[in-house]
Amino acid sequence: MRYHYDKDAIYIRGEFRAASTGIGGGLKNVSTIFNHTVSKDFDHADPLAYVQDMSLRKGYGTDVFGLLTAVLMQNLCVLQYDYITVFVTAGVSNPNPNPTNPHTINIIVTSDESMSDAALLETVMIATEAKAHALRNLDCDFTGTTSDAVVVASISDIEPKHVYAGTFTEAGRRVYDAVLMGVTASLDRHEGRVVRMSPSYFIFSRYGGDHWIEWQKKSCPYYPCHFEGQICDFCYCPFYPCHDEELGEFLDSSSGGKIWACTTCSLLHKPKLTAYLKQYPDATLDELKAYQNE
Repeated sequence: MRYHYDKDAIYIRGEFRAASTGIGGGLKNVSTIFNHTVSKDFDHADPLAYVQDMSLRKGYGTDVFGLLTAVLMQNLCVLQYDYITVFVTAGVSNPNPNPTNPHTINIIVTSDESMSDAALLETVMIATEAKAHALRNLDCDFTGTTSDAVVVASISDIEPKHVYAGTFTEAGRRVYDAVLMGVTASLDRHEGRVVRMSPSYFIFSRYGGDHWIEWQKKSCPYYPCHFEGQICDFCYCPFYPCHDEELGEFLDSSSGGKIWACTTCSLLHKPKLTAYLKQYPDATLDELKAYQNE
């Protein structure tokens, strides 16, 4: 799974089995999922054609699930909890059929471990429950807006690793926690309680007790973690977990099992490679490794 964003959209790329409640939704295999900011007065006669045309213009084909929102991408929150990554844009000025300033809550959940179709659908339910929980915590008297949407996607596999995804499962618990945090954090940004000029990144940490950490490039206490002059735009690597043994390795996790560790990898901290990936966001890892030797 790979993702990148520009000022108007977040794009998630991979070979997915996915479920969507949004435009052209359902269950199908897709290679692209995106969430795109449109104007508040957006009124396209055929939203599905708009989504497919946008994907084609990016060169991504029509095997796509696309979501639309009036929320700015600077208020996007990206949350990584082991193999689960959640993308949230949230605005709640649209809780009724006659909004004066429409927004929506869009949630995209991706899993780097495969899920059955039933687990994908159950994850839609889990994400919706977590969204309602976040709104209740913020003293909202509604459980969503009139145009909310959820996309859930996992890597494709013949034998899915996760057959179920309720909150009694490890996958479901991770999704619930990440969506609860993501909806809250995105609303904080959209409503001005927290100000960020670009998307926010959160990582679930177990050091010093389980908790969420927002990584910010400014005033990072670990800089420089690799070398002076390193570039930190891809601190949380879009290739993770790459499983490339030239760059990282599996280590024992404090909570049991194995986790992919790449603390010694400095590939995307190199100015030359950072600039290349920004120019060509769909570049492969092998392409970047070859380019560094040119």
